[in-house]
Amino acid sequence: MSLIEAIIFGIIQGITEFLPVSSTAHIVITQLIFGYTFPGLAFEIFLHIASVFAVILYFWRDLWNVISGFFRFLMKRSSEDRTQFYFGIYILIATAITGVLGKILSDMTAESIKTPPFIAGALVVTGISLIFIERFHKTGPKNEGTMTIWDSIIVGLGQTLAVIPGISRSGSTLVVSLLAGLNRETAVRYSFLLAIPVILGSTVLAIEDFSAEMLSYIGTLNLIVSFIITFIFSLIGIIWLIQFLKKSKLIYFAIYCFIVAILVYTMIDPNTIMDVE
Repeated sequence: MSLIEAIIFGIIQGITEFLPVSSTAHIVITQLIFGYTFPGLAFEIFLHIASVFAVILYFWRDLWNVISGFFRFLMKRSSEDRTQFYFGIYILIATAITGVLGKILSDMTAESIKTPPFIAGALVVTGISLIFIERFHKTGPKNEGTMTIWDSIIVGLGQTLAVIPGISRSGSTLVVSLLAGLNRETAVRYSFLLAIPVILGSTVLAIEDFSAEMLSYIGTLNLIVSFIITFIFSLIGIIWLIQFLKKSKLIYFAIYCFIVAILVYTMIDPNTIMDVE
C-alpha cells in the first residue's frame, strides 16, 4: 500500500463512519478500486478505533456525565443522577442486544450477505428508511430523561441490522431512535455514544487478526498515517453531521445511498464475495 492510498482509506473511513451511508460499503469499493484484499478484518477495525477516539474527544463531557452520574447514582442514589444512570443503562442494553443478536445474524447469513447485489440492495433499504423517517414520521418529544427501556431495546434491534454490509450503523440507530419517539438531538447523541462500546467490542473480537502479516502487508507508516487521517476526518464528519442535521434533511443521504448502490451493482462482478464484517 502506498502512502497516498493509506491517506485515501483514512479519509473515506473517517468521513463515512458516522454518516448514514454505510462506511463498510465505501471501504469495500475502495479496496476493489485499489485491488486490495486485506488479511482478516484487522485493518478496518484499526481504522474504526480511530473513529471511536474522535467520538470520545467530541463527546467527552457527555460521556463523563453519563459515567460519573451512573456510578454516583449506584453509590448515593441521588435523584439528580437518575437520568444519567438510566441513560447509561439504555446504552448498555442496546449494546448487549446488538452484540448477541448481531453475532447470531452474522453467523446465520455468512457469505450470502457479502455479494455486490446484496450490498447494493442493503444500501437501497438504508436510503428508503431515511426517506421514510424524514417524510412520513414526525419527530417525537422524548429525551434522555423520558426515554424508556423499550426504546433502548428497539434501538438495539435496529442497530443489529448494521451487521449487514450496506446497512449503515449510524443510519439504522438514528432511524429507529426517531421511530421510537426520541427527539432529533437525543437520537443523534444516543447514536454517537452507542458507537463507542459497539466498535470497541468489535475490536476485541477481531484481536486475533492483528498480526505481523497485516503489518507487513500494509506497512507501519501507512497504518499510522491512515489512523491519524481517519481520526481527523471522523472528527470533521461528526461536527459536520451535527450541524447539517440542524438545518438540512436526511433525504440527501438517501439519494447518495441510491447512487452508491447503483455503482456497486453495475460496476462490481456480482459473483464477487467481499471480505467485510
